[in-house]
Formats: sequence, structure tokens, C-alpha cells
Amino acid sequence: MAAAAGGAAGAARAPRGAAAGKRIEVPIKKAGSGIEEKLHTWPFLVRNEFLVAIVVTVLLTVWSLTINAPLEEPSNPTRTPNPSKAPWYFLGLQEMLVFFDPWYAGVVLPSFIIVGLMLVPYLDINPKGNGYYTFRERMFEVLTFFIGFHVLWVSFIIIGTFFRGPGWNWFWPGQYWDPHMVEALTNVDLPYMFGFRDYTLSALFGLSLIGGYFVVGMAVFYWWVRRRPANDPWSAFPGGGPELLEKWGPVRFGITGFLLLAMAGVFIKMVMRHALNIKYIMVTPWINI
Repeated sequence: MAAAAGGAAGAARAPRGAAAGKRIEVPIKKAGSGIEEKLHTWPFLVRNEFLVAIVVTVLLTVWSLTINAPLEEPSNPTRTPNPSKAPWYFLGLQEMLVFFDPWYAGVVLPSFIIVGLMLVPYLDINPKGNGYYTFRERMFEVLTFFIGFHVLWVSFIIIGTFFRGPGWNWFWPGQYWDPHMVEALTNVDLPYMFGFRDYTLSALFGLSLIGGYFVVGMAVFYWWVRRRPANDPWSAFPGGGPELLEKWGPVRFGITGFLLLAMAGVFIKMVMRHALNIKYIMVTPWINI
């Protein structure tokens, strides 16, 4: 009786139409638990984070001992230091003043940065990567943040800290900061290079260039997203193509494209300033870009 019960439990049920008394052997697959391997936050993750924090603290402490940062006298309104640098967390904005109009670099661009960061949770429709790190499934998001934060913002801070000296001139590390050094730079507005001398015509010319940049850029961005294969694991847009554009929607797609093009425009303006000595693209009595 027990043997019969054991045989019934261990063997598979015979298919219909099988001859009575004939032995049928069916391989039984081992059932998986279905539970992914997980680790507890404590102590595994917290321990590693604590060790990294200790190492970073030691490095910052040793580095601070090698830098001359004396306590200076109270600020004197009759004496302006040269160079006059903002705190390190504002050096990025101060460095952008080299390439843009003060109103644009100090108000418009920071507003784009703040509003863009606030809109990230509403623009990101990729559900993957929640609760775990993955680069393949969030390639577009990771690369966008890396370029915007590390390549642009952090590089501005590094340049303003180590490469800008008296007169906000460029000094290489180890080079003597000569306060009397004069660099002759002839910066020309882009409309002026094309022969425009009138404010109205210059503004219209620059506005048409900037408008064309965004129109062409949005078209290229749309074409690039639309042609992404949905089954490509290394695609910057998993599940790309028309289905992604439909889920994304025109509003979110347009805002994302505008922010990306505005970020790329900062880099393009830097290259134009350093390589071609172009000061502004659009010149108006109110704002210059």
C-alpha cells in the first residue's frame, strides 16, 4: 500500500490512451524557488558604505593639510582681491560667465537646471533599475546625468578652482600667477562675422540660428529614438521605436529634447568661444546668447 502510494506520488500521471500496465518514464524537472538571490542592507551594504566614507574622509583630511587656506581679514570694500572667486559650489556659474551673458548664465541656465531636475521623475518612463543598479537597462539616463553633472558642471568647478588665476586668465597647474599678465583676445559676435551691423538684423539672424538648431535637433532626436530596435539589449532606449514614442507622449518627448539640446548648446558655445573666439550668437539690447 505504501509502495503504491509512493509510486503514485513520484511518478507522473500516465497520458490518455496509454496501455494499461505499461510503464511510462517521464523526467521530472526540479522546481525552482522563483526567489532571486538577495542581500540584507545591514550589514552588507551599510558596512561597505561606511568603509568608503572613512576612506574619503581620510583623503579629504590629508588633502586639506597640504592646501594653504588661512583665515583672512574681514572683507574690505575698497580692495578687491585678484582673482575674486566665488565659493567652490558657485564656481560653475562664475565660469559660465565667460561664455554667456550674465543674465543668461546667472538666471536662465540655473532655472533650466533646477526645473529639469524637478521634471526628471515625470519625464522618465523607464521602470527598470528601481531598487538595483543597472547600466544596460538605463544607459540613456546614466549617460545623460554623467555628461550633465560630471562633464559639464564638475569640470566648470575644476577649471575655476585650478586653472583660473588673476584677471580670470587661464593658468596651467604649477604656472606662476602673474597679476600683470595680459592676454589679447578679439572676441567677435557671430552676426558681425556675417556682415550684420544692425541690432534688429543681428537679433533676427541669431534667433533664426538658435531656432534652427532646436528644430533640426528635435528632428534628429525624434529620428534617433524612432529607429531604436526594441529587442536590442544595448539600446539607449529599451523597447524603443514607435511604441516608446507613443508611451512617452509628445509633451514629455518635447521637454526632454529641449533640455538635452540646451545642455548640448552649452558645450557647443564653449567650443565656439575657445576655438573661434565667438562671443555671442544672438545679440540684442536685452539679452545675449
